[in-house]
Amino acid sequence: MNANQLISMVMRMFMRKIINKGVNTGINMAASGGKDASEMTPHERRRARQARQSARKAKQAARIMRRMR
Repeated sequence: MNANQLISMVMRMFMRKIINKGVNTGINMAASGGKDASEMTPHERRRARQARQSARKAKQAARIMRRMR
């Protein structure tokens, strides 16, 4: 393995982590309507939690479907 391949591998690892963190943050912001937890009513908090759980289940289903293909 040469230096170029090694650098590319490390860069891909970092980029994957950064992009995943951004996607997860975006999903959480969309689920909460852009509000902080302290600003939400109990009903809004419950709906945001359910939205995050639904997103997590959808991601898991997508991973399972990719494996089955």
